[in-house]
Amino acid sequence: MINLRKLFADVFDPQPGETALVLIDLPHDQLFDTPEWAQRREMARRWHAALRDFGTQRHFEVLPLASYLATGAHNRQLPAEASIDGQAVALDQLAEQATLVLALTQFSASAPLVAWTERLPRLRVASMPLIAPSMEETALAADYSEIARSCAALRQHLEGAQYARIKFSNGDTLLLDLRFRSPRVDDGQLRPNKASARIVNLPSGEAYIAPYEGEREGIPSQTRGVLPVFWRNDIVRLEVAQNRIVEILGRTEAAADLRNFLTLDGARRNVAELGLGCNPLARVWGNVLEDEKAGPHIALGRSEHLGGVVGPDAFDDPRHIWHQDFVYARESPIHVAELTLFDGNQGRYQLVYQGEYLLNALALAH
Repeated sequence: MINLRKLFADVFDPQPGETALVLIDLPHDQLFDTPEWAQRREMARRWHAALRDFGTQRHFEVLPLASYLATGAHNRQLPAEASIDGQAVALDQLAEQATLVLALTQFSASAPLVAWTERLPRLRVASMPLIAPSMEETALAADYSEIARSCAALRQHLEGAQYARIKFSNGDTLLLDLRFRSPRVDDGQLRPNKASARIVNLPSGEAYIAPYEGEREGIPSQTRGVLPVFWRNDIVRLEVAQNRIVEILGRTEAAADLRNFLTLDGARRNVAELGLGCNPLARVWGNVLEDEKAGPHIALGRSEHLGGVVGPDAFDDPRHIWHQDFVYARESPIHVAELTLFDGNQGRYQLVYQGEYLLNALALAH
């Protein structure tokens, strides 16, 4: 059984006088409950109780458990109101009270929670969409000091890169334009003195970067190629040009479904992220929160919370806002067979070979 006090101390190190808030989202209307969702809410109650006990020891406050009606899509804007003990309360009001937020939700709230940290300089947030109790025995139990070192090494490699060339296990290739962007890390370190990007996913363990999206006048994005994604239990191949999905290849039912989904709003066609998961205890089992920490992943849709420029205003309708990761770890239906980084001086560095990080990729250069 995981030692939650140790996890809270290692990751958050809450200090006397702080205020912690635990958030959950609730099924409603056509968003039907599932056993996994119910387990997640029970997990949140257990974590809330452990955090409250820890608060008694460390002399920080823990607000009552707060819930809100689920948004129905990953990274859609949050509703205005939450509920505490059956009483309505403004979510913004709760955010302003808190210095630490733990969100154990069905639908990812990471993007709007990033906006909270940008507006409230004292606030830091752990976003945990789709978290499952079984992760307490796997990725949540990892050595986060070691993860922080691996994240720093991957960030160092991305820092000097202008392009990433990816060869997938099915033979497709994709060139990602990384110019004009800075990489970030999600290393499980969310202590009070954290300077920037005061948000992590738990379980943590990745370096990530938003590709250049062509927003500079006269400088189009060079992101191009074919991106294969696993959609509705099938592989769908997406043609990419200037960092946008320009064609959905094939005539399968899954291809037609994804074509309809992406056609509904052009901002969904944006290539939003290259992530490099590096948590050694992360499993690949169909839960993207843990899957993405096991290896490379690429996301589509919203990107402004990752350093890109495609935010809520880029979507035609707030109900269309979306950001989704597609994972290419070694155990995924498709994996990254090779990943090579290119700098501005014709130099190259191979980060992934035969589906695995090269050993020195996870070691800091001296």
